[in-house]
Amino acid sequence: MIEAKGLSKRYGAFRALDRVSFEVRKGEVVGFLGPNGAGKSTTMRILTCYLSASGGAAKVHGYDVFDEPLAVREKIGYLPQRANMYGDMSAWEYLEFVAEVRGIDGLQFKKRMRNIVEICGLGTVLGKDIATLSHGYRQRVGLGQALLHDPPILILDEPTSDLDPNEKAEVIGYIKEIGKDRTVILSTHNLAEVEEACARAIIISRGRVVADGPIDEVRARGGRVRYQVVIDEKNTLKNGGTQPPKWEEVQATFEALDGVLSFKELPTDDRAHAFALLGAKNSDLRGAIFKLCVEKGWMLLEMRREIQKLEDVFKSLTKGDELADRLRKPAKPEEADDEEEHDSDGEEDEEADEADEDDEEEEEEEEESGSGSGSKQDDSDEDESDEEEDEASGSGSKEDDSDEDDSDEEEESDDESDDEDEEEPKDKKR
Repeated sequence: MIEAKGLSKRYGAFRALDRVSFEVRKGEVVGFLGPNGAGKSTTMRILTCYLSASGGAAKVHGYDVFDEPLAVREKIGYLPQRANMYGDMSAWEYLEFVAEVRGIDGLQFKKRMRNIVEICGLGTVLGKDIATLSHGYRQRVGLGQALLHDPPILILDEPTSDLDPNEKAEVIGYIKEIGKDRTVILSTHNLAEVEEACARAIIISRGRVVADGPIDEVRARGGRVRYQVVIDEKNTLKNGGTQPPKWEEVQATFEALDGVLSFKELPTDDRAHAFALLGAKNSDLRGAIFKLCVEKGWMLLEMRREIQKLEDVFKSLTKGDELADRLRKPAKPEEADDEEEHDSDGEEDEEADEADEDDEEEEEEEEESGSGSGSKQDDSDEDESDEEEDEASGSGSKEDDSDEDDSDEEEESDDESDDEDEEEPKDKKR
């Protein structure tokens, strides 16, 4: 029903999904798990055609999510984590509006509403505005719109978020009922809900699938068995023969027991010692624990052997990645994932810097040469003007009785010298 092959999604240098692959068969109810930022919502948005992938392929009910998005949407009922709905509409009006968008006629709408009202428990709020409903009832309305067109596949993103315990139990009950006839992917942080409603779990961390299989098989990946033991703190088996056990003695005794991998105290009242032991996957320490209590004269109140919880396996698979994310320094904007691109960019930048430096040196040399030639030109202009002034003054003293032509020439020479004197400061300014 759902097939993902090598799905990848990048936001710049950040890789939200890293070649995610999995399959969901018909009739399965699958828990899709992972810490915040692991890529769960990104995967769901790609499968529901709200977001395009950077790489890989995905098919829903045989249709490609990239090539046939409208056909995919017809086969999927999608409930986002916080579905946006029109608050000024009543629950009935909103569902009727969704039916019109889906192309469902009035007769079909009324038939399907009978089942939706029963499954989702909407009978008392159909006439109320959505803005006045509690978050739990809004989630029920959102679940109703996902079921309205009777899709064979349901994708639910955090359907029980912000609900009280009673509302959560009701929604999980609806999902279990719905899952009898449909394929369901349920994303949630509540692992107890997954254990209750799902037969299979997919755990994703930092954009990669780290576990995929039936719940029991995923639990077994922890490779350990947990023993919960409670010992009476006030009474003993041998009346007056032994003293009530102290906590330090209990801890030292059980830590030394062969096959015990770890010892952890559990919260309890002041009348008993409660603790948890971890043993190997194929071991059974119950007989050894009971025998040890009899030999010590301790009163064993409770002992329970259980395969490791899904929550413990989830922590062991994702805790290291979360810690690495917290300690990892943020990437600089200029950093690229491809080292070759990064190196080539660096070489181009260095060449550009060298070219800029050469241009600056050439400009400085031109300015220096230009200023030198300008000063020399100013000096030569000054010398020429001084010589012309001397000639003009000399000719005026020797030829007082010259004709009008000579006087005109002298006037012209005087005019030229005056003009040169006026031009002299301009050349200096230049």
